[in-house]
Amino acid sequence: MTQAAAIEKPKTASLDALYKLIQNDLKKVDALILDRVKSQVPLISHVASHIIASGGKRIRPALTLISAQLCGYTGERHIQLAAAVEFIHTATLLHDDVVDESKIRRGLATANELFGNKASILVGDFLLSQAFQLMVGDGSLKVLKILSDAAAVISKGEVMQLMMEGQPETTVENYLQVISSKTAVLFAAACELGAVVSGQENREEALREFGIYIGLAFQLIDDALDYTADEAILGKTVGDDFREGKITLPVILAYNAGNEAEKRFWQRTLSEMIQEKGDLEEARFFMRQYDAIGQTIAMAKRYCQKAALALSTFDPSPARGAMLDIADFCASREY
Repeated sequence: MTQAAAIEKPKTASLDALYKLIQNDLKKVDALILDRVKSQVPLISHVASHIIASGGKRIRPALTLISAQLCGYTGERHIQLAAAVEFIHTATLLHDDVVDESKIRRGLATANELFGNKASILVGDFLLSQAFQLMVGDGSLKVLKILSDAAAVISKGEVMQLMMEGQPETTVENYLQVISSKTAVLFAAACELGAVVSGQENREEALREFGIYIGLAFQLIDDALDYTADEAILGKTVGDDFREGKITLPVILAYNAGNEAEKRFWQRTLSEMIQEKGDLEEARFFMRQYDAIGQTIAMAKRYCQKAALALSTFDPSPARGAMLDIADFCASREY
């Protein structure tokens, strides 16, 4: 193989190095989470345990743990805060699945499918309460502000996304504002906490920037995968966004590039929600025709490059290398 070919060969995205570095801390986080969801109310334990034990990448709490390690932190505060981050995320998943009427997540039946919408909403609220108890228990007003602000912005982002449903003429700018609010802000908070617990105020902005860019890339790839992924690998039904009338970047790009007949297709299927057999395949055809998926992935990769640049002031270390691996993973993941 020539040197040029070796350079051009894409790197296999892996989080192995990350999880090896934080494995002991992550075990503590998981143990704390499972302990906090134990309840004298059996339904709470059943619903919470179902979604928590169903797997997932634990990217958000992992970001708190590795960011703290990057900043040289040696205490225990990051364990509780990583658990708080995961509780916020898991609560939003429970609520989102109800709103979206989802039936499958991570390859398993959703909590709302098994236990009903009421139980999912109420247990989601319970998990949020656990997050806030952990924040308050940390004793830092700065930490409380970072995470409570993130929770508020996430809620606003979910409402903004709801308002955007059925509007394929939505601008790219508005779409980015939505995903920044509903996804990237928690990534940013998770990373910033690592600098806060370490007392390194001069590192907070760089880690927050890294988190924002990684979060944006993560959601962009998520939206692309909904039209391109292998269901067995993805762990949920492909095409859910289309069936739910969600407006994501691949839709916006295909709509903007389309002719009048194609625009009417998007209005019928997503605005009027009149969908017929074969419409999902036609949507995919238009996306391929205008390279909407390719453009979405390219944007995600640009954000990952910005994320890597945000870490340029940190000295090389295993923790920094693992965070750069996260950027590679978010840009090229298949699940």
